[in-house]
Amino acid sequence: MVKSKNPLLKDLQDLLSQREKMVLTPVATPSDEAIRRRPESKPEIDYRTAFALDTDRILYSRAYTRYIDKTQVFYLVDDDHITHRVLHVQLVSKIARTIGRYLGLNEDLIEAIALGHDIGHTPFGHDGERFLSGLCKANNIGAFHHNIQSIQFLDQVERKGKGWNLCLQTLDGILCHDGEIHNDKLIPVTGKIFAALETQIKAKKEKADTQLIPMSMEGCVMRMADTIGYIGRDIEDAIRLNLIRRDDLPDSSVSHLGNTNGTIVYRLVTDLITTSFGKPHIAFSPEVSSALIELKKFNYQRIYLNPVLKARKKIIGKLFGILFEKYLHDIEKNHRASPIFSRFLEGMSAEYIQQHCPAEIVRDFISGMTDRYFLKQCPEKLRPRPLSF
Repeated sequence: MVKSKNPLLKDLQDLLSQREKMVLTPVATPSDEAIRRRPESKPEIDYRTAFALDTDRILYSRAYTRYIDKTQVFYLVDDDHITHRVLHVQLVSKIARTIGRYLGLNEDLIEAIALGHDIGHTPFGHDGERFLSGLCKANNIGAFHHNIQSIQFLDQVERKGKGWNLCLQTLDGILCHDGEIHNDKLIPVTGKIFAALETQIKAKKEKADTQLIPMSMEGCVMRMADTIGYIGRDIEDAIRLNLIRRDDLPDSSVSHLGNTNGTIVYRLVTDLITTSFGKPHIAFSPEVSSALIELKKFNYQRIYLNPVLKARKKIIGKLFGILFEKYLHDIEKNHRASPIFSRFLEGMSAEYIQQHCPAEIVRDFISGMTDRYFLKQCPEKLRPRPLSF
């Protein structure tokens, strides 16, 4: 690296490097171990760590901007206080960095994983993910998983197909975040290389229940924090929408975790730090893990499958099918006026176009849409109206 002409910034850079060495524990991921797929020329004054640079790249990506209008759980609801995807990733980032700070882990890596982990989510949340997955399989391009799509956006779609060249540790943490899967303990699978990332993606597409374990302690923390970030928040949103009452929460969970989001987050974070401190793994205590399992079951049965919320599910699924077939037809017939050309493919790199078949291009376009933009593309007479509670 070229020597800095600004001695103050150079001194600060050295100070930050020394601070990291003093603060991080032996099980943490040092920034100087970051691995990129392609080498990069460094600026004259390189005062950001590799993972801090990843965070900035994700934060300033177009895909991150679209978090603002993507469903977390509750879609087509006329209430501005209900959690959207953008708030969820911010809450997860804060929770994960808090845990990482007390465990002596790399907070820059944690933040990068947290901010990027849901980039690949479709409009209309997990229902949208299931609809798009069915269409992808029907078109022989493999199942759709939002964590895989997050890698796809950041690595191959952003910057008109150039991608952001993020570090392996960041991409691995994003791919392996799987917050819906319950783990009472996570032990990092170290020593991965980029080839392993591709192997894991292929395996997950072929077999949905393939277990993906992060390569870093930071990735393990983020995976646990994803659950902590949504479990109590979804309950508060459901109470606000009169779908459940606070008294409905199972006693076996309330006795260990409390019955408000604030208490649930506090007790889960406290337990995770206490149980994991000084260990080469991230874990909940047996009692808290059992309580969390019960709360997940409650949320699944009483919130995520609530018939009131699923009243518009059929029409949303139909609209996914309509748009997928429309854009596939537009590509095959070269309808240049179609939004898939004017809003997505225009200016896209030749490499991206050559390496992706029409169905994969349609997948990338639709999965990147916000809820609002998705509905705008649909026939007006078929657009469902928001529910008022």
